[in-house]
Amino acid sequence: MREQLENIKIDAKEDISATRSDAELDAIRVKYLGKKGLLTGILRGMGQLSAEERPIIGSLANTVREELENYIEERSDLLKKKELQEKLLSEKLDVTLPANKKSIGKLHPITQVENKMKEIFLGMGFEIVEGPEVESAYNNFDALNAPVDHPSRDFQDTFYISPTTLLRTQTSPVQIRAMQDRKPPIRIISPGRVYRCDAVDATHSPMFHQLEGLVIDKNITMGDLKGTLALFARSLFGESTKTRFRPHNFPFTEPSAEVDVSCFVCGGKGCRLCKGEGWIEILGAGMVHPNVLSGCGIDPEVYSGFAFGVGIERVVMRKYNIDDMRHLYENDLRFLSQF
Repeated sequence: MREQLENIKIDAKEDISATRSDAELDAIRVKYLGKKGLLTGILRGMGQLSAEERPIIGSLANTVREELENYIEERSDLLKKKELQEKLLSEKLDVTLPANKKSIGKLHPITQVENKMKEIFLGMGFEIVEGPEVESAYNNFDALNAPVDHPSRDFQDTFYISPTTLLRTQTSPVQIRAMQDRKPPIRIISPGRVYRCDAVDATHSPMFHQLEGLVIDKNITMGDLKGTLALFARSLFGESTKTRFRPHNFPFTEPSAEVDVSCFVCGGKGCRLCKGEGWIEILGAGMVHPNVLSGCGIDPEVYSGFAFGVGIERVVMRKYNIDDMRHLYENDLRFLSQF
């Protein structure tokens, strides 16, 4: 039995030295020191020994077990160091290489332009006010001085939910709500989505975005409107931008005007973007109609005001020279990544 223990120790050390991985080392440990291992088998036969031999062989067996366990631990440490060394040699890191580029989300061009417009008007003392997209026909038409036979009220132009409820065709109802709930002076802008029964093409969509503004106070004149919009245009398109007012007709305002800005590509000389005219139409505006003021409980003899409305998609398309509105809604990352 003494010779068997010595032979087990010699054979185990040779097998341990020959291992090349932790898995092989663990297999050797089980072979010699496991519950059914060779050393355990020797210990189970100690019952055949005399009382004098048992402690001697037991002490020798424990010594062999301890030596093998220590040898296995040393071999495990050596294998780990060797594995780390091989890893360091095979996985070199070149710190001079550029880092991997991370894809970071960006604001949609409509949101970028809308935020810029909000920033401009907030700087002029306006307050942002929002309202529901599902609106009453009264707030959307009647309170805005639109007669019952006005073309905009037709079913082919408006999404009606019921005869008295619809998806708002403009953000002007927000102005009506503000005039009904507040007392002058009022200075607000109302950005948001609006809906009209338009077929989808390069310049039309059944859903688009507007930003409308309203100022009500004593002694407000057309000059205040022109000054406000001139400052807005210069802030959005550049200091050299000029504005031009052309007579128009809106039920909500009187007098009314279409507002053009000098082309920000050619500076007014004429180019493909402005179709050779030197001017680009961007919004409609005018002085708030007395009927609208009185309908909201504001005395038109005491107060006056102006209102304007900007199609945000129109500004985005003009600002970035986009020729098809559908690009703004198709979520093509090749297009959106340019902004």
